[in-house]
Amino acid sequence: MPDSSASTTPTRRRVGALLATCAVAAGLWAGPLAGPAAAEGAASRVVVEGVLAEDGTLVVTETISFTGAPPAEVEQRLETREDLVGDRQYVQEVSAVTGATGGTAATPAVSTEDRFTTLTLPTGGASEVTLGYTVTGAVVNLEGGETALRWPLLQGLSASVEEFQGTVQIPGAFSYVKCTAGPPNSTVPCDVASAGVEDSQVPTFRDGPRGQGEVVVVDIGFPAGAVTANEVVERRWTVGRAFSADPLPLGLALGLLVLGGIALLVMHRRRGADQTTATGELGRVAEFAPVAAGQSEFRVVDEIRPGHVGTVADERVDPIDITATLLDLAVRGHLLITELPRETEFARTDWDLTRLAGGDDLKPFERALLDGVAPEGGNVLVSQMADRVHASVGQVQDHLYDEVVANGWFERRPDATRNRWTQLALSGLVAAVVVTVLLAAFTTFGLIGLALIVLALGLVFVAQEMPSRTAKGSALLAGLGVLRSDLLSQPTGQMPPGRELEEISQVLPYTVVLGGSDRWLDALVAADTDAEADATDLSWYHGPTGWHLRDLPDSLRNFVTTLTGSLFSR
Repeated sequence: MPDSSASTTPTRRRVGALLATCAVAAGLWAGPLAGPAAAEGAASRVVVEGVLAEDGTLVVTETISFTGAPPAEVEQRLETREDLVGDRQYVQEVSAVTGATGGTAATPAVSTEDRFTTLTLPTGGASEVTLGYTVTGAVVNLEGGETALRWPLLQGLSASVEEFQGTVQIPGAFSYVKCTAGPPNSTVPCDVASAGVEDSQVPTFRDGPRGQGEVVVVDIGFPAGAVTANEVVERRWTVGRAFSADPLPLGLALGLLVLGGIALLVMHRRRGADQTTATGELGRVAEFAPVAAGQSEFRVVDEIRPGHVGTVADERVDPIDITATLLDLAVRGHLLITELPRETEFARTDWDLTRLAGGDDLKPFERALLDGVAPEGGNVLVSQMADRVHASVGQVQDHLYDEVVANGWFERRPDATRNRWTQLALSGLVAAVVVTVLLAAFTTFGLIGLALIVLALGLVFVAQEMPSRTAKGSALLAGLGVLRSDLLSQPTGQMPPGRELEEISQVLPYTVVLGGSDRWLDALVAADTDAEADATDLSWYHGPTGWHLRDLPDSLRNFVTTLTGSLFSR
């Protein structure tokens, strides 16, 4: 007969497999019904009870329960500023903060930073903690006199939440009940937002689970007169608000610019414009006077020096004015300019300035310049004169400014007039900047401050034009225009024969100031009719051995450039 053990073995195997399959199925079916283990520090349940008064004050009591190991402390971060469209903000205030751990009263720590109020409460190992606070400013105005309570009953909690429940006791009828949940600014509806039953209309809200820091925001509307709005709306500082282009500030700023511009124009016309002269009146400076047929010589009128010319022309004593004065002193026999041979082919050129006896025709500014450059009987190298002449430059300028006033070309010293108006303009600029900062910080009229700054900058510019010439000075300025035209157009080959070098040399200092020096230097070169070296042909400029007059244009340009830099280097 067959072996019974052999037949029962496969049967046992089939039964075992069937039992294992049933066990897996039972596990899969029972798994979803079993509650997950509570994570350490996670809240299994948060119950929030709110009580809203007719004056809009909201009292919140929040009970947080932990089924797992509680965290060392619970932190609630309440946002008390809500940005609105534009530069406005709703501002809420949190006060009367209370707490309890395990039923025992405890005092939470409260800190405020920027737009958040943070409540921190140690748990002391308790599985249940309570936080309470009062909110003002959470009831806002709606259209038609209606109001609404808008406040996150759950927000900024330092623990995740498995289940949230919230209720709000309201003082009367309501218009609507809404609720959103999720990350801040979420628009996803809560799981449950109900109005309660007819006999007890208590808005109720349920949601969960929610992650750490997520929110549940309730929005309950009320008819007009049911709950008083206590919203607080503040303006945020923004560049757009501080410098608002609304009609009023923009119109005021534009009006200020127009009126201020007219005032600057009138001010310049009355205080800075040159006095007019009689029609056709010219102040003669120099001229090319005919001395024979096809011949003319250069004559200076009333001892008007190149330094005078430059100062009257631009109302300033410039470096080029002093350089032209030194050339003029050399031409008139008070100074000898000697170009020194270069030590190597690539070394820079240097000059020796030797003081000569000259005549007694020195103006005060010319004597001050000579004394500064080379004392009587002395000499100086251009490369070494910077430190010696800096102190005298200021004295030269003072004398020149005094002389243009003494000669009746200006009523007041141009530099003093310019400095006085510049100081006034800079003071106005500082005041305008201060006013702009204040207006931008505390008002929306910052554009007015910018208009004031523009006007102050305009005054800085106008201040440079405030020195005004007298009628005599205006006539001289017109005469300078004529002389400049002559220097640029007068035939250079009409100098008396045999005196070409002397006559053209007298012209050169004035061309340095007014222009046209190149054509007169070329005329000096053309006057050299022999092939011999001309190192000492000019009485006022000597060159090194082998130097010719044809080298003068380059030599003089180098001298003017180097001397100007040496005089005014620091």
